[in-house]
Amino acid sequence: MKYVQLFFIFLVTAITLRAQTIPYLQRQGTATQLIVEGKPFLMRGGELGNSSASSLAYMEPIWPKLEAMHLNTVLAPVYWDLIEPEEGKFDFSLVDGLLKDARAHDMKLVLLWFGTWKNSMSCYAPLWVKRDLKRFPRAKSAEGVSQEILTPFDDRNRDADVRAFQQLMRHLKEQDGQDHTVVMVQVENEIGMLPSARDHCAAATKAYRQPVPAELMRYLTQHKKELIPELQQHWQANGGKTSGTWEEVFGKSLATDELFMAWHYARYVEAVTAAGKAEYPLPMYLNAALPREGKQPGEYPSAGPLPHLLDVWRAGTPSIDFLSPDFYNPRFQYWNDLYTRSGNPLFIPEIRFETGDEAKAFYAVGHYDALGFSPFSIESTDHPAEEPLGKSYDVLDQLAPQILAKQGSDQLDGVLLDKDALEQQITMGGYVFTVKHDFTLGWSPGAQEEQWPLAGGLILQTGPDDFIVAGTGLVVTFAPVKGNDLIGIGRIDEGEYIDGKWTPGRNLNGDQSHQGRHLRIPVGDFGIQHLTLYRYR
Repeated sequence: MKYVQLFFIFLVTAITLRAQTIPYLQRQGTATQLIVEGKPFLMRGGELGNSSASSLAYMEPIWPKLEAMHLNTVLAPVYWDLIEPEEGKFDFSLVDGLLKDARAHDMKLVLLWFGTWKNSMSCYAPLWVKRDLKRFPRAKSAEGVSQEILTPFDDRNRDADVRAFQQLMRHLKEQDGQDHTVVMVQVENEIGMLPSARDHCAAATKAYRQPVPAELMRYLTQHKKELIPELQQHWQANGGKTSGTWEEVFGKSLATDELFMAWHYARYVEAVTAAGKAEYPLPMYLNAALPREGKQPGEYPSAGPLPHLLDVWRAGTPSIDFLSPDFYNPRFQYWNDLYTRSGNPLFIPEIRFETGDEAKAFYAVGHYDALGFSPFSIESTDHPAEEPLGKSYDVLDQLAPQILAKQGSDQLDGVLLDKDALEQQITMGGYVFTVKHDFTLGWSPGAQEEQWPLAGGLILQTGPDDFIVAGTGLVVTFAPVKGNDLIGIGRIDEGEYIDGKWTPGRNLNGDQSHQGRHLRIPVGDFGIQHLTLYRYR
């Protein structure tokens, strides 16, 4: 009887601890990691097209596709209009179906709350909200034209979203509080004002003429030395005042309109996020539509969680854990560099699903310690087993324990190469690795083409002279950081990790390494190679 009681106590304790260990974020060195079931988790993700998750039957043939591409995480919308079709009456059958199917396919979920705003617009607000313009007022353009955008300057709009999001998070805790299928939540989607830089409804205009809120001024003064340069310059250009109206403090400009709008969007989002976390405190983030080059606020979705507004959003949304970029334009490195300032971790929740993603995934994980990578409309492929991204994900799946152990240290880095960026150097473990695009050798037929495919990979140190090199389209040579020693290749083995254990395949010390001159992973190949270096004179 005593042993039965002890076993029962142990079982209850284990269940309780499991329920308490919900997914959370944790720092490791300079990196931020997502912890799931007590272990770091690297998201090999894909975001569903907007409408796919609105039908469980439509989703049935999609799950095998995702498995074939080696995904472990699916980003799926939750639609306000479908979970609350009548005010106060909630239907979570779609959410429950996603949970069930994700578990059946051994995948995690990141839920995207399509609440007040989706790509700026309020297209997923329930019909009972859309029809009642008096109770749920709209944003207005500079010309006074009502937009398909609920204004953030009315508490009734905010409170309706808060109640719905609270119910969603409460339901998730009840249905998933022990299984932890959902690992993160995105609050709203690509917030931003169009076609003007700010809302011009009566309430917005009144707020614009009032003093800059004390909370924002306090944040700016307390963080004055470490503010994002764009905001610092904007503020100081008008004298660095610490009180006054928006125009008195920041001057009259579209940039001031955008800053004003960002603060009020942020305060609205903070109310929604804080209410949701009070029910079930999963990690929560915001995503942003990146502006096209040369466009002004209002020509792009103004005031979203963009990198030049990072401090405004941080001040206004303390319950949000980080901000993320959505990629539908070039300059991948440029925007990632901006988003990873001031300790903001990188997560790429949405990027155009196209050739080149397979290289960018390696680079994001290796160079930026990314939490994860997730192309949009991931189900759109007809040949999932042949997708290059799936081959990268296979490699990242094998290497995940090694990568996660090295994140936040100087023993992990990544590269991204094309015809305009032919080589990159990485310094690691006393060695300089010169990584070039495979086509620079001139041996491959594709090297004569005008356009070269993106190449990408990562290098990871496992010992004083031992390294893992993984990726696609790379040629790597070696030199010492100091001294006149020559660096030789002691051994190169290709192989794979099976159940976490390295299983070597071919030894590549001959022709494949050009008799010890370099390490090579050709364009079109996706591989892992273990490398041992040595010094000689």
